[in-house]
Amino acid sequence: MSKTILVLGSTGNVGVPLVRALAEAGATVRAASRKGSPVAGAIPVRFDYADPATFGPALDGADAVYVLAPTGTVDAPAVLNPVIDAAVERGAKVVLQTAFGVNTDDAIPLRQVERRLEGSGVPHVILRPNWFADNFHLFWVHDIRQGRIAVPAADGRSAFIDARDIALAAAGALTQSQFDGQAIDLTGPAALSYAEAAAVLSEATGRPIRYEPTDDPTFVANLVAGGVPSAYATFLAAIFYPVREGWTAAVTDGVERLSGRPGRTLADYARDNAHRLA
Repeated sequence: MSKTILVLGSTGNVGVPLVRALAEAGATVRAASRKGSPVAGAIPVRFDYADPATFGPALDGADAVYVLAPTGTVDAPAVLNPVIDAAVERGAKVVLQTAFGVNTDDAIPLRQVERRLEGSGVPHVILRPNWFADNFHLFWVHDIRQGRIAVPAADGRSAFIDARDIALAAAGALTQSQFDGQAIDLTGPAALSYAEAAAVLSEATGRPIRYEPTDDPTFVANLVAGGVPSAYATFLAAIFYPVREGWTAAVTDGVERLSGRPGRTLADYARDNAHRLA
């Protein structure tokens, strides 16, 4: 029997490939966005985190829902808990995307959302992706187009993950039951320093890109100049502390367990997105 799956953030970096993967797997996909924009292979539905009146029509009859915080979210519990509650009320399975390392401290906002879901009684899977490779063409592209990566990472390494692999992992969690009740860390297949990442991007784009370690205030100012809201830029700076401490260098097999295929390397990402970085 085909499952009906609601995908929040369906027009985003994870949402677009997730909708495609679910449709190819034979699921009936509801693609949620604030405007209910058409999405190939899916039924468009309107969903606005700021408007609880949109929750019911989107969730009613859904067997499962993919939940993640909108880009720019700082107060995750305020945004996500009402959505979790609405899904639980309807008995829908919840696959929740948080972030790598949030389980280290129960005071972390995303961990508080995880705990609410864990105690809900509904089938659920928590996915904790490491730093997105896609950040290079999103948050940091302003600097990259000037030939540099300027982030406060020092010599820290990260196992960058391609958003397409997060989507494939999420599709596995949504369509299979053997992962229910688990929290799974998702990483790329290798941990690289930002100097090594700069070399990979240089190779893919055919032009020199160098790594320039910076401090938090400079990093925030650069992001704000590129259009990132100040509060979210400050949040991004804060989560470079685990990078500098070496905590994001861990490599897991989460992507392969959930999707059945190895994750993409940073070189794979860079080759496929060179036009966005140039």
